[in-house]
Amino acid sequence: MAGATRDGETVDRNEAWAAEAAARGRIDLLSVIPLVAIVALVGLVGALAWIVEGREAAQVRAQLATDALWVEQTLRFQLSRDEDMLARLALDEAGGVAPATLDQRARLHIVTNPEVLSLVWQDAGGGPLRAVPRDAVSADVALRALAAAPSSRPVYGDVIRRDDGSAIVALGLRSGSGQGLIVATVSLSLLLERHIPWWIAEQYAVELVDAGGAALVARSRTESRADTPSHTISFDPPLRGILLRIRPHQHSGTGANTLLLAGIAAISAFAVLALGMLYRNTDRRRRAEARLRGEMAFRRSMEESLTVGLRAKDHQGRVLYVNTAFCQLVGWPAADLVGKRPPMPYWSEDHLHETLARQRSLAEGGARSQSFETRFRHRDGRLIDVQVYEAPLIDAQGQHRGWMGSIIDTTEARRAARLARAQEESLGRTARLVTLGEMASTLAHELNQPLAAIASYAAGAQNLLARGQADPAQLGPALEKLSHQAGRAGQIIRRIKDLVNKREPNFSRLSLAEVVTDTVGFLAADARERRLRLATRIEPAPAVDADRILMEQVLINLIRNGMEAMPPGRRSGDVLTVSLRALPGGCEIAVADQGQGVEPAISDTLFDAFASTKTDGMGMGLKICRTIAELHRGHLVFHPNHGGGTVFVLTLPAAANTEAA
Repeated sequence: MAGATRDGETVDRNEAWAAEAAARGRIDLLSVIPLVAIVALVGLVGALAWIVEGREAAQVRAQLATDALWVEQTLRFQLSRDEDMLARLALDEAGGVAPATLDQRARLHIVTNPEVLSLVWQDAGGGPLRAVPRDAVSADVALRALAAAPSSRPVYGDVIRRDDGSAIVALGLRSGSGQGLIVATVSLSLLLERHIPWWIAEQYAVELVDAGGAALVARSRTESRADTPSHTISFDPPLRGILLRIRPHQHSGTGANTLLLAGIAAISAFAVLALGMLYRNTDRRRRAEARLRGEMAFRRSMEESLTVGLRAKDHQGRVLYVNTAFCQLVGWPAADLVGKRPPMPYWSEDHLHETLARQRSLAEGGARSQSFETRFRHRDGRLIDVQVYEAPLIDAQGQHRGWMGSIIDTTEARRAARLARAQEESLGRTARLVTLGEMASTLAHELNQPLAAIASYAAGAQNLLARGQADPAQLGPALEKLSHQAGRAGQIIRRIKDLVNKREPNFSRLSLAEVVTDTVGFLAADARERRLRLATRIEPAPAVDADRILMEQVLINLIRNGMEAMPPGRRSGDVLTVSLRALPGGCEIAVADQGQGVEPAISDTLFDAFASTKTDGMGMGLKICRTIAELHRGHLVFHPNHGGGTVFVLTLPAAANTEAA
């Protein structure tokens, strides 16, 4: 059977572990899905950006080629116009047009086409015949060899780069006479400047480069980047070994796409990092929640195992929480208490106004702990004495939200306290009876004196009456003394009756000087029997709020203990001193004997119940004395007497608004 139980526990544990592993798997899957989604999104966006970039690059290349062709055609067209101008001049010269007219036409062409710097007519030996402008010279001497070849089209010379950074080229054509050349010098810099429109210059750098890629002349508004794509077209013919290169100022679309891809990558990295942090935070929160659930279960178990009732309420008195012990205390289930506002069903009707006033006091008193005693009514109708400790209920933000009360059932404790108090009173009364029993012979002697005097005075009065000598002058003093002795005997009997009777303490304003004097007088006969002397030292002291009989009982016990500590016949002249003096805020009664003192072995237990140094003592005298002292908010202690013996000191607080008597 035990083996079966263990197997069942193992299966349950394995199932619990499997469920926990499955829960972890679900949690991990849920954590991975967002990461996969982010990676897929990044891939799709990257592919889309790559496709868009490819299309844009193709469009840029197509647009670049188109614009390059347009620029090429524009430049070729302008050069063809210059060629046509040379051809017309050659034809006009062959047709016999006057040189002045030819010069005029040349100047007109130069004005309308400023890229043509000059026109020079050369003879068969290469010497200049005339020029427009007059001081112009041929730019390329080697051009004659090229132009000498039979051709109806002008021939171009080499591109010459000047010191000022400009570039020129010469083109020549056989003159109409057939013996010389007409040479035109064209500025390639002006050609590009005049015939490349501004919108092309804003977008591209148009360059004429040699075979090595070195730029000879360029038309551009800004500096172009070397890494941007370019389109190159051969410009030979007409210019030998010259290429036309057109390059955009910036890689159109590439920077934006790169920036877009970089932004997407940065956002993706941030998303992955954020997801990792979120996963880490979620894992920490999951662990914290697990710990919190365990802590809550542990605390709930602790709260439910308490025998102290717990009750939380807000400032309006609405119950927020109760534990099982509180529900058992009042007999109401938690469902009937949580959320309920005052008055509560467990409040005692006799203490309703007091409870409402205390509720208002809690709301107005601020965040400070309070303790009080009250009475609840159980659901079955019985009354319950409780001790309530109200502590401020502080939330996580440090705000005072209400009160957490700890309620202790003090019904049995109060019943036990009342029983103990009754027993103490009974023991005190018994102790007084024992004291009176021990003082029986002394009391008999005290009573015999006034009774014998009464009998003597009564017999003398009778004798006077029998002899007929009843003189009022003689009978008056005798009867007065008789009455005094009767009063003295009655006072002794009343004091004995007060000590013997069982009654509640009666606190009143009391002069301790009278109590000390009367008590010492009451025990004087007992001291004489023991051949001791009672001495008093009474100083002015404030009045106290005390019960006279209880104070007399304390003094009787202390004085008799002191007398018993000094056995009769030990030595003559033993004195027991009772002193009264004032203290700041109270007064002090000291009873000093000259006995053997208190042994150190019993000094710590001297005031305990049933602790006695007497062979026939009950051990309750000093215990009762200390209880009476504490009942009067005082203290009872002892210390050794300097001359030998022990001093018992009773300290009591002064009554309110009293002066030293």
